Amino acid sequence: MSQPKSSGPGPGRSRQTQIFVDGLGGTRPLVPVDPEGLRKAARRKLDAPAFAYLAGGAGMERTMQANLDAFSGVKLLPRRLCGSASRDLSVELFGHTYSAPVLLAPLGVLELAHAEADLAVGRAAAALGVPFIFSSQASEPMEDVAAAMGDSPRWFQLYWGTDEEVTRSFVRRAEACGAQAIVLTLDTTLLGWRPRDLDLGNLPFLRGQGLAQYLTDAHFRSRLDTVQLPTGTPRPSPALLKTAASLAAHGRKFGLTLAQMRTAAAHFTASYTRPDLQWDDLSRLREWTTLPILLKGILHPDDAREAARRGMDGIIVSNHGGRQIDGEVGSLTMLPRVVEAAGDLPVLLDSGIRTGSDVAKALALGAKAVLLGRPYAYGLALAGEAGVAEVIRNVVAEFDLTLGLLGTHAARDLGPDHLA
Repeated sequence: MSQPKSSGPGPGRSRQTQIFVDGLGGTRPLVPVDPEGLRKAARRKLDAPAFAYLAGGAGMERTMQANLDAFSGVKLLPRRLCGSASRDLSVELFGHTYSAPVLLAPLGVLELAHAEADLAVGRAAAALGVPFIFSSQASEPMEDVAAAMGDSPRWFQLYWGTDEEVTRSFVRRAEACGAQAIVLTLDTTLLGWRPRDLDLGNLPFLRGQGLAQYLTDAHFRSRLDTVQLPTGTPRPSPALLKTAASLAAHGRKFGLTLAQMRTAAAHFTASYTRPDLQWDDLSRLREWTTLPILLKGILHPDDAREAARRGMDGIIVSNHGGRQIDGEVGSLTMLPRVVEAAGDLPVLLDSGIRTGSDVAKALALGAKAVLLGRPYAYGLALAGEAGVAEVIRNVVAEFDLTLGLLGTHAARDLGPDHLA
């Protein structure tokens, strides 16, 4: 069994103590500690379109529920009289050691939650040494977020669009800004059927939101004078004027005219995914970069075996947080079978992580680390950078305490013996 690296109280007791001592003076946590309270507080803070995009899922959102139910169905089994004063939470991935097995998942259009968007998230992640996976659909360019993070770890999530020069450019830019891995998302070759957004008629990209990587990319910008917009002039309305104002504001930020922004939104929606992406295409991505490549969205064991055969470096078990297929299997449900099929490839888990005990369950079932998504977006909405930091601290603190109460000395020691 691994031994802890230090004899300090650990992040769990430290966080508890901070909250309780602050409470003596009447100060409550900046954001709710309870995950459901956090979600409800964000719902009160955000307008309807923003909350719908960040919180919503596909169809009747049965997959979102399946993710949560999968965690509820796994039971931890503690051992007694074998604990330690502190725990080693660290994890090693692709030659890098991270302080805890938690990464921040790539979330698009974070400007819906807070004006500082990805910059605030990056600073919070950097302050705590947690890797932040930059999204292709970010609200701030990857170079600016990387600069705000200094030497702290970051990965880059890639959507493979029909404009392959833009896809290749994104990979080169990610390498240049210090990304330690490329995460290729496979489960969004088409946009899922999302009733919350559809009922509001809201797709943020058509308003210029979430396009920062594209609007700062030389290859994408070179297309803006050649793409033909659909003919016809929509009838003026307050909603169209609001859309034009949003496009114009983003144009000013990125040095583009309103006409170019309209073209950018149209070109993006027509080209940002490739429905016909195939396994054979991965060989080109392997040629484009020497960085580790992880495939995100794997659920079937046969796909895990194929990823290993194709020379990929890792797998992220994910159903995109329930945003793509209604009635899809929960990610945690498939984790053990994917881990078995993946062989020596490290497997991470995304979708449904809400608490530190969720992290422990995922690791006990074979994951090397997990991706935290919606909770940090809710923290961002409520309190910006500080809100993101509190959400991360809370999850890591509960994970640390869960390890201690299980009688486990290190995150890497978790396994089937810790499950009922």
